[in-house]
Amino acid sequence: IDPNEPDDLDNGKVMEGPEFYRLIGGITKKEGKKGEPPEETITNGAAFDKIYKNLSVLARSRPDDKYAMVTGLRERGHVVAVTGDGTNDAPALSKANVGFAMGLAGTEVAKQAAAIMLVDDNFNSIVNAVKWGRNIYDSIRKFLQFQLTVNVVAVIITFISAAVTQESILSS
Repeated sequence: IDPNEPDDLDNGKVMEGPEFYRLIGGITKKEGKKGEPPEETITNGAAFDKIYKNLSVLARSRPDDKYAMVTGLRERGHVVAVTGDGTNDAPALSKANVGFAMGLAGTEVAKQAAAIMLVDDNFNSIVNAVKWGRNIYDSIRKFLQFQLTVNVVAVIITFISAAVTQESILSS
């Protein structure tokens, strides 16, 4: 964070959790359809939009502050990852796209709520997990592209050759 940059509500890079929650007005729950969970949204979306774009550090954040941040970011289409180790982190861990729980220091509740458990409690493991995840995603994408290409070409060749020769080319 640049120490020469002004720190006010328009340019604030660091904010305390309770102040953040007060400015955005908390979370409003709207009842969903029967059998579905209620839809959660940030009460003051304009204030959230103004704050989150400049925010670098949310200090002294409580579980409600973390959950509100995750809710607001997901509502705006961002992919959200959260780390946590305590029972109070479980709602934010489960609400995020990817939750990282600490395996050694974490509670069982946090481990159950998270998608990924860091066995060594090292934040560098998050970087490795992201690298592996992207690698696997790229590999699957390339495999599917290859399979679709091969299958489409095989179907086209089979259809054209059957139309030209007036015979079934796949007969025994």
